[in-house]
Amino acid sequence: MSFFFEVMTGGLLAGVMYSLVAIGFVLIYKASGVFNFAQGSMVLFAALTFVSLVERGVPFWGAFVLTLLTMAVLAWLIEWLVLRPLVNRSPITLFMATLGLSYIVEGLAQAVWGAQVHALEIGINDEPYEVFGILLSQFDLFAAAIAGGLVALLGVLFNKTRIGIALRAVADDQLAALAVGIHLQRLWLIVWAVAGFVGLVAGMLWGARVGVQFSLSLIVLKALPVLIIGGFTSIEGAIVGGLIVGASEKLAEVFIGPLIGGGIENWFPYVLAMLFLLVRPYGLFGDKAIERV
Repeated sequence: MSFFFEVMTGGLLAGVMYSLVAIGFVLIYKASGVFNFAQGSMVLFAALTFVSLVERGVPFWGAFVLTLLTMAVLAWLIEWLVLRPLVNRSPITLFMATLGLSYIVEGLAQAVWGAQVHALEIGINDEPYEVFGILLSQFDLFAAAIAGGLVALLGVLFNKTRIGIALRAVADDQLAALAVGIHLQRLWLIVWAVAGFVGLVAGMLWGARVGVQFSLSLIVLKALPVLIIGGFTSIEGAIVGGLIVGASEKLAEVFIGPLIGGGIENWFPYVLAMLFLLVRPYGLFGDKAIERV
């Protein structure tokens, strides 16, 4: 039984990493009603910028601040060059725009920083740590603590401030929000900047685990089942969905994998997501009315 809990807890902590990526998608979706396919490229761009600055002798926190400013400038360019001309266009138009944007951001990252793989060290070793007789990864515990703090911060920002009220209004009806004086472009800029910050944190953690390489942008595919299960409009759902995906894929690999030859960890979350689509297509915490638009 202790082995079961060790596998499940390790999966839960690993699922937090998926949640960090999914939160960036939720922020953009709540503001624009579109699945931002470019979020994976933004994670890559942020991680690559950070590690490249560190390798060039910039101190850790100096590189963090400079990367954050870079992501804010990138958000401004996206809002000015892409989103502003597409206000009130159909969701599929916006989705196709973010699809093209993902390749542009990835190409820009390669042009500026090169295509080589970088090792990223953030001072946290991926070593076992015993808690109540269960061996857990120190890195996973650190990532979970970071994610918890980030979720609390975003919860205050989007539930207790005027920005959060405006964001909920835009998510309900963009035209009505414009009619009551909400500055849509400014809100999009803020949300994309926050999504860039989330992408930076996620990129640092993922880069420290698997290395900063261009395959990092493919974590967009890993976030998809998280969003389907948790709901595209809920930050809390992104966390819960990540925990479900993380725990289920580890348990399935360890206890079901040997029965069918193994190797099911990579595709089992998508089976789970398909089941959710059939039973609850708007997710556990998604807004049914918004998801049907």
